[in-house]
Amino acid sequence: MSVHAHDARTALEPAAAKERLVFLRHPLFRPAAALAVLLLIDFFAIPGFFHLEIKDGHLYGSLINIVNRAAPLMLAALGMTLVIATRGIDISVGAVVALSGTVAAMLIGGTMVVNDGVPEYVSQTPMPLALAAALGAALLCGAWNGLLVAGFKLQPIVATLILMVAGRGLAQLFTDGQIVTVYYKPFFFLGGGYMLGLPVALFLVAAVFIITALLMKKTALGLFIQAVGINPVAARLAGLRTATLIFFVYVFCAACAGLAGLIVTSNIKSADANNAGLLLELDAILAVTLGGTSLAGGKFSLVGSMIGALIIQTLTYTIYSLGVPPEVNMVVKAVVVFLVSISQSAQFKHLWQRRAA
Repeated sequence: MSVHAHDARTALEPAAAKERLVFLRHPLFRPAAALAVLLLIDFFAIPGFFHLEIKDGHLYGSLINIVNRAAPLMLAALGMTLVIATRGIDISVGAVVALSGTVAAMLIGGTMVVNDGVPEYVSQTPMPLALAAALGAALLCGAWNGLLVAGFKLQPIVATLILMVAGRGLAQLFTDGQIVTVYYKPFFFLGGGYMLGLPVALFLVAAVFIITALLMKKTALGLFIQAVGINPVAARLAGLRTATLIFFVYVFCAACAGLAGLIVTSNIKSADANNAGLLLELDAILAVTLGGTSLAGGKFSLVGSMIGALIIQTLTYTIYSLGVPPEVNMVVKAVVVFLVSISQSAQFKHLWQRRAA
């Protein structure tokens, strides 16, 4: 090898190493790697995990079950991403899920009638009107949170704690603490139906994700939300309507939770105000942080939040499939929250950068 060739190779090696280092530092690398590791474990530990088959024109399999069950969490994570990006938090997501599902179930219900000698159930209220009312209730919840945070300057965790308690209590008051069963079959299509061989819930998540991503990338809205999260005072002095932006993200988060509530209620064919969406807000916060969004606000990743939701649902599926007691799932989530919180601390980042250097 000539001297010039050796020098050229020596000069290229640091550049190649730098490129690999940049790849490892990509915000989506860690969540994607975590999901890949979980799937690899499932491949060896759960027989037929990746097996897919078609029954009645629909795809069935473990992967389909995971994405279908993850749909409500993915919607909640989308809304939570924008809230956290503004340095906020919304712990009332689960209550909004319960309230939205309760309103829909009570309005739709199902009354048996006999049509040409054939008994069938009909909706007590036209389904589009019932769905609109349920989403309207969710929007009112978001407006309430936004008013308290943006208007009255309450701490986000305190403001949303009020609705976390009152919202679920209101749903229980509507149902007298009972489970409201839905008998109207067209309503089941939202949570249990299929289209083009895939769950309808997945298409709803994809639609909300695409619309949100376009708003964040193709308009200045995403940049404004980042500016509010990085420094709300500087953003306001620069002419941004910070209160309006904060109000918007809480309304959007509640709308996502309301849609998630419709999917949950449709899937179980009933509204359980006591358990519907219980602790969903914690899973949503965990999904967002796993996806790389910092709890300190500023930059956020919608794709990362989707991956984070899939990580949580895959982890839950793995624990149940391996016969591990369900209580272990909460312990594992607590450990993950601890590790994520530590990894986002300034001291840890400083130590990591020193070690890398």
